[in-house]
Amino acid sequence: MDKNEINSFHDFGLPHQEGQLLVDVIETDDSIFIRTAIAGVRSQAIDLHVTSDTVTIRGKRDLPQIQTNTRMEEIIHVQECHWGEFSRSIILPHQILPEKAEAVLQNGILLITLPKISTEDSQIRVFELES
Repeated sequence: MDKNEINSFHDFGLPHQEGQLLVDVIETDDSIFIRTAIAGVRSQAIDLHVTSDTVTIRGKRDLPQIQTNTRMEEIIHVQECHWGEFSRSIILPHQILPEKAEAVLQNGILLITLPKISTEDSQIRVFELES
C-alpha cells in the first residue's frame, strides 16, 4: 500500500471503530449537567436519548474536504481527530426527570441540563381506621 493511500482505520485492515466522547458530569442540588465538546457537529447530526438514569449521545462528524485550486496528493502525517460516528452512554449519579431535560449546542459545546427527582423525605400521615 502506498503511503498516499493511508486515510482511515479500514486501510490498515482494522475494523471500523466508533469514537467516544469525553464528558464532564456536574451535579448541583437540583440538577445534573453534562458538558461535552463536539466541534464540527451540527445539532441535526446529534441523537440524544434520556431515561431516568442514563443519557446516550450519538452523532457523526464528517471529515471536511481540503479545498484547493489544484489537484493534490494527500499525505497524512498525523491523524488524531476522530471523524465519523461517535457515541457515549452515561449512567447518572441520581435519577432525573427525562421529560424536563434540555440540551443546547453553542460554539461546539453541548450542554445537557437534567433536573433531578426530589428525594426529600416527606412525612406520611397515618390514619387510624375504626373497626
